[in-house]
Amino acid sequence: MTPAEVLERLDSSEDGLTEDEALRRRAQYGLNQLVRAKSQNVLVRFLRQFHNVLLYVMSGAAVITALLQHWVDTAVLFAAVVINAIVAFIQEGKAEAAMNAIRAMLSPHATVVRAGRDKDIEAAELVPGDIVKLVPGDRVPADLRLISVDELQVDEAALTGESLPVDKSTEAAPVDATIGDRFGMAYSGTMVLHGQAVGIVVATGSASEIGQIDQMLKKISTSSTPLLRQISHFGRVLALVILLFSLGVYAFGVLWHGHSVKEMFTMTVALAASAIPEGLPAIITVTLAIGVQRMSRRRAIIRRLPAVEALGSVTVICSDKTGTLTTNEMTAQHVICAGQTFDVEGAGYTPKGELALDGQVINPADYPALIDTIRAGVLCNDSTLRHEDGAWTVVGDPTEAALLVLGIKVGMPYRATEAEFPRVSTVPFESERRMMGTLHADPHGRPLILVKGAPERVLDLCVVQRDQHGDSPIDTEYWHRVAAETAARGLRVLAIAERHGMPRTPETLEFEDLDGGFTLLGLVGIIDPLRPEAIAAVRECHRAGIRVKMITGDHAGTAREIGNQLGMSGDSPAVTGTEIATMNDAELQAVARDCDVFARVSPEHKLRLVRALQAEGEVVAMTGDGVNDAPALKKADVGVAMGTNGTEAAKEASDMVLADDNFATIAAAVAEGRTVYDNIRKFILFMLPTNGGEALVVIAAILFQLTLPLTPAQVLWINLVTSATLGLALAFEPPESDVMDRKPRPRNESLLSRYFVWRVVLVSVLMAGGALSMFLLELRLGTSVEMARTMAVNAIVVAEMFYLLNNRFLMAPVLNRIGLFGNRIALLTVVACVALQLAFTYAPAMNAFFGSTPLGYVEWIKAAGVGALVFVAVEVEKAIVRRHRARR
Repeated sequence: MTPAEVLERLDSSEDGLTEDEALRRRAQYGLNQLVRAKSQNVLVRFLRQFHNVLLYVMSGAAVITALLQHWVDTAVLFAAVVINAIVAFIQEGKAEAAMNAIRAMLSPHATVVRAGRDKDIEAAELVPGDIVKLVPGDRVPADLRLISVDELQVDEAALTGESLPVDKSTEAAPVDATIGDRFGMAYSGTMVLHGQAVGIVVATGSASEIGQIDQMLKKISTSSTPLLRQISHFGRVLALVILLFSLGVYAFGVLWHGHSVKEMFTMTVALAASAIPEGLPAIITVTLAIGVQRMSRRRAIIRRLPAVEALGSVTVICSDKTGTLTTNEMTAQHVICAGQTFDVEGAGYTPKGELALDGQVINPADYPALIDTIRAGVLCNDSTLRHEDGAWTVVGDPTEAALLVLGIKVGMPYRATEAEFPRVSTVPFESERRMMGTLHADPHGRPLILVKGAPERVLDLCVVQRDQHGDSPIDTEYWHRVAAETAARGLRVLAIAERHGMPRTPETLEFEDLDGGFTLLGLVGIIDPLRPEAIAAVRECHRAGIRVKMITGDHAGTAREIGNQLGMSGDSPAVTGTEIATMNDAELQAVARDCDVFARVSPEHKLRLVRALQAEGEVVAMTGDGVNDAPALKKADVGVAMGTNGTEAAKEASDMVLADDNFATIAAAVAEGRTVYDNIRKFILFMLPTNGGEALVVIAAILFQLTLPLTPAQVLWINLVTSATLGLALAFEPPESDVMDRKPRPRNESLLSRYFVWRVVLVSVLMAGGALSMFLLELRLGTSVEMARTMAVNAIVVAEMFYLLNNRFLMAPVLNRIGLFGNRIALLTVVACVALQLAFTYAPAMNAFFGSTPLGYVEWIKAAGVGALVFVAVEVEKAIVRRHRARR
C-alpha cells in the first residue's frame, strides 16, 4: 500500500490522532508492550526437576545404601540428586530470560504527533494510526509504515540478519516481499543509524513482528537431547530388569532351595547392590562438566549441560552467514579499471595486503588509473577508520570503510590524502539517488568533483573512461556487463568517477551539479569475506558426515556465492523466504533435505526449517545472533548464539554461546561432543562388567547353594572404589584420532550396541569366573572365608584396573605408548585404587567393617593373574573384530 492508502485505512492523517481517539484505540488494541506469560510457582518448578529417570536411579541406589547403613554413599548420592535438580531448575529459568531479553529491545519512549503537535510519550501508549517521528539513535517503537523519508538508514540485523544498514524509502513493496525487502517499513526494536523519517503505526505489542517472535518463543518446548533420551530408556530397562531378576532370585532361593527369608534378603540385596550402577549419573555429570571446560577453552560457552553431548550427535548445522562464516568486515576484493582487474589481498579492516594483477603482486604506483580510482574512493567517503588497543574499528558505513582500508594498503591514508585534496562541499548519499558527491581542491587549487555510488546510476553521468594512457569515450555496455558479473559473484559493486570544473555556485556542491560530464575511473567489488578457518571447518564437518546449511537474511546472489565458496550448495539454487512461504510442510521437508543455502528468510521460515529437518530425523544445531533467530535457537536440538555480536534474546534462547562468533568453533565443539559421548559409553562399557561380574558371582552362589563370595558391603565397596577412581579416569579421555572421521550416530542408536552387549557379557563372565574360581579354590585349600572373600574382591578390582586400559580405546589396540600412558589421569586413578585396596586389605578398621583380612604376595599374584587374563582376552577379541570388519 502507498502511504496515502495506509493513512486512509487507519483513519489517520499527517496531523496524527486526537488524544480522545488515541485513548479509544488504546482500549481497543491494548498497550504497545509484550504480554508476560503467567509465571509458575517457584516451588512447583523446583519439584518438577526431580521427575527424571537419572534421578530415580540415583535415588533408588541411595535408598539401598541407606538400608545397608552405608551412610557415606547415601549422603553422596542424595547430594548429587539435589545438585542435578538445582542445575536443571536454573537452566529452565533461562527460557523466560530469553523472552525478557526480547522485551528489553522495545523502545521506552517515542516522539508522536497528536493533533498536529509533537509530543514525547511512553512507547507503550502508542496505538495504530499514530504518527511517529524518527531521528538517529532512536529505537523504532512500533511497526511503522514510512510516509516521509530523509536519507533514513536502519540497522535491522537483529530482526532480519541483514549484514548492512538498510536504506529506507516510502515505496510500496510487493505483497509477498520478505521483511528484509520491505523498504517502506521500519520495525519495532530496530535502530535508526542515519537520517530522519515520519511513519504511521500499523502494528503494536504482540501484533508487531517482534511481538510475533515473542509469541513463537512461548509456544516452543525445549527438545530433549539424544543422550537424555537414551539414558532415560536405558535406566528404565535396567531398573526393570534388576527388580524382576532380584524378585525372581529371591523367590527361587526361598521356595526352591528353602533358604530362610532373612538369608535370602541379604543375598538379594547383595545382588541388587551389585547390579545398580550407582556411579552412572555422577560420572555422566562429571563427563559433561569436563566437556564444558574443554569447550570453554576453545571459545564455546555451554549454557545447558546436556548440550555438550548433543553436539556430538548433530547431523545438520544450520549456520548464519554474517560474522559466523564471514568476518562481518566489508573488504574490497577487486578493483576494475583501465581494462584490468586488480585483486586485493587481505580480509577485514586490518589494512594489510598486497594488490595483484594476473596473480602477480604489483606496485600500485605503476598504475595511474588504479591510483586515481582508489584515491577518489578514499576522498568521496564519510566513514572513519580507527586503530585502538591493537584493533581496527569503523565509524560509519562498512562499505565506505572498505575503501579507506584499501587506501591504506596502497599508501593513501585518509588524513594525508584529504590534506592534499581538501574537501570543500558534499552532496550526502540518499537512497533515492543511490550515490554521493564531494567537491575538493586538487594540489593545484583547481576544483575536483568526485562521485561514488551504484554503477547503473554513476554510468549514466559518464561520457569518458580512464584508460592506461589517458581518457577515451566510455563503453557503457562493457561496464554494465562487468558490474553485473561482479555482482553475480556476491560482491557489492561501487562505481567511482570524477570531473574537473567549478559547480554552479562556487564552493557549494548541489545535487544538480552531478548532472553529467564525468570520467569513469573504475569499479570496486566489495564483500564480507569468508573466515579462512570457516572453509576448513565446513570441510571437516562434511568429512564427519555433518551437512552444513546456510540460512541468512542476505540476498540470494550473495548467499549463493558464499555457499559456492564453502562447497555447500552444489547444483541446488539458493531458496528464498518467499519460496518457503508457498511450501507446505511435506514440500519444505524435501527442500530442507536437498538444499543447503537459504536466503532472505524470516523468523518463521527459520523455525519451519528446523522443524522440517527434525521431522526428517536430523539432529539440528542452529546458529544465530538476532532476536529473529531466538525461536529457531530454542527449537533446535542445539541452539548456538553469537557471543560478540549476538543479542541477549539469542543468547538466552541458546544452549551454547560462541565467544568468538566463529563457525570453526562449532566444528571443534562437535568433536568435543563426540568425545564426551565416547567417554560416557566407555564408562558404561567399563561399569557394566563390574556390576555384571559381581551379580554373576552372587547368582552362582544362590543357584549352587554356595557360601556367598561377596557380602553386600563388599559389593558396594567394589562399586564405590572403581567408580570413584578408575571410572572417573574415562571422563578425562582425550579425543580418539578418528573422532571426526565417523558418520554421526543414528538418532535412535542404543547406548549399547549388540557388539557392546557381547563385550559386557564376555568381560562379566571372565571376571565372575576368575573371582569365583579363586574363591572356591581357596576354600578347598582350607583358607578362611574372610581371606577367600578378600581375594575375590581384590581379583575383581585388579581385573577392573586392567580392563580400564582396554577401555581407553573402544576398538583400537592399547599395547602402545599412547594406549598405556596417554592418559595420566588413568595412571593416577590406578595408583589411588591400589592405595584404597591396600587399605581395604590391611587397615584394621577396614578389616573390621568389611570382613576383609591381610593377604600375602602369593595371593596378590593370583589376583593379578585374573586381571591379566581379562586384559589379554579383550585385546585378542578387539583384534579379531578389527580383522573381521576390515574384510567386510
